Amino acid sequence: MVPILAVLTFGACASAQNYTDPDGPRHETHHGNARGRDDTLRVVSFNVKFAVKVDEAIADIQDTPALRKADILALQEMDAEGTGRIARALEMNSIFFPGAIHPKTGRDFGNALLSPWPLHDARKLILPGASRFTGLKRAATVATVCVGGHRIRAYSVHLETPIHLSRKGRRAQARAIVDDARSSTGPVVVAGDFNTRGLTEPFESAGFLWLTRNLRDTSMWWELDHIYARGLEPAGPATAGTAEDIHDASDHRPVWALLALK
Repeated sequence: MVPILAVLTFGACASAQNYTDPDGPRHETHHGNARGRDDTLRVVSFNVKFAVKVDEAIADIQDTPALRKADILALQEMDAEGTGRIARALEMNSIFFPGAIHPKTGRDFGNALLSPWPLHDARKLILPGASRFTGLKRAATVATVCVGGHRIRAYSVHLETPIHLSRKGRRAQARAIVDDARSSTGPVVVAGDFNTRGLTEPFESAGFLWLTRNLRDTSMWWELDHIYARGLEPAGPATAGTAEDIHDASDHRPVWALLALK
């Protein structure tokens, strides 16, 4: 009961400042250094918890073979400065759209996409609904990742928590992403913190594969972080996982998946 009361008390005295312009604020960097190309696509998603322990997050990615050399890196709870630091350290291009100024930190709060490959057609997708306590609205960061001759639309997402938004409201957020992805005739990857193990039906009914279905404990004792793909197949058996040995960068563990590029 105490955690819920704390959320209610916090929500009563703090509100978010949302960025309602779908075109911004926009922050991008250009440090990409793509080297060669094999027949697989490595996707990694990591919630870095308010972008506080950025150096530890960089070390996690650099020191973990399953996370290194990602073709698509989706980050959540980021700000522009933290996104830029990670992009420089990993030699990646980046695009970051904050959805709001978070009332807890007073800093920008949103999702980022990073890749050593070029990022095109970047935009912010504002999701329906808002926190019942702070009014914070969520937004996905969207871009086309040009991996060799392949054009892959990628989404970095962070849905609202069950305490702040009803299941119906969070389901509407998932459907908004699926509906937006319908405009792409090519491969699509959706990665991020879904704040639940459920909400898979909108994606699976639209032809997405739930690549992280069998993962456990991506955040403490819960399975909150997921990767979905449409128009791509797993590169083989056991081609998704959770990075276990990390440097306390977050209360989430990074998740990864390998996809075959046809």
